[in-house]
Amino acid sequence: MDRLNGIRETRVLRSWNDFSERRPAVAQFVVFSLLSTGMTVLQLALMPLIKWIFTMTPLVEQSFQAFAVSTNADGSTFYIFDYAAGALPDGGGGLAYFLAVQITLLVAQVINFFAQRNITFKSRTNIWRAAAWYTVAYVVITFAAAALQGFYKDPIYQFMVDRWGSTGEAGADVVTMIVNALISVVVYFPILKIIFRQEPGTGGDGDAGPVPDAVGRVPAHAR
Repeated sequence: MDRLNGIRETRVLRSWNDFSERRPAVAQFVVFSLLSTGMTVLQLALMPLIKWIFTMTPLVEQSFQAFAVSTNADGSTFYIFDYAAGALPDGGGGLAYFLAVQITLLVAQVINFFAQRNITFKSRTNIWRAAAWYTVAYVVITFAAAALQGFYKDPIYQFMVDRWGSTGEAGADVVTMIVNALISVVVYFPILKIIFRQEPGTGGDGDAGPVPDAVGRVPAHAR
C-alpha cells in the first residue's frame, strides 16, 4: 500500500512539474491562490479572537476616523478609515475594531510574504528590498481596501445583524474578510510578480545557483 501511494504521489508531482514547465504563469497563479486561501482561513480564525479581546477594552467606545477625502450623500464626511465609537452595528466598532482588523491583516501578510516568496515565486531577489516594496504595496492596498470598505461594510453588518443578531455579526465578519481577500487576490498577484521577479543569471541574495522545481529538486542540466 505504501509503495502504491508512493507511485501515485510521484505521478502527481511529475504531472504538476510538467504542467509548471508548460504553463509557469498559470501554475504560479494556482499556487498563489491556494496560499491566499490559506491566509484567508487564517484571518477568519484570528479575527474573532482578536476582536473578542479588544471588545473587553474601552477602545470600543473610542472612535477612529482618519483621512477625510470627500462628503457622503447625507452631507457627512467620508473617511478612508471610519470606525465610529460604539459596538457594531449601531456604532462602527471604534478603535477596537480597527486594531483587530489591522493586526489580523498584518499577521497574515507577514506569513504571506515568506510563503509567496519561497513557494510561489521561488524568488532569490534581495529579501530586504522585496520586503520594502511589499510593505509599500501593503500600505497602498490597505488604504484602497479601507476606502472600498466604506461602501459595503455598514450595509452588510446592518443587514446580517438585524436578522441574526450576534450570529449575523460573526457572519458579517466573515463576509467582510472574504471581500477583502478577493480584492487582495486580484491586486496582489501582478504586484508580487514584479516584486519577486527572477533576475536572469543572478541569485538576488548573492547565491547564483539554479532555481529548484516544485518539490525542491535541482534540474539535472543545472547541476
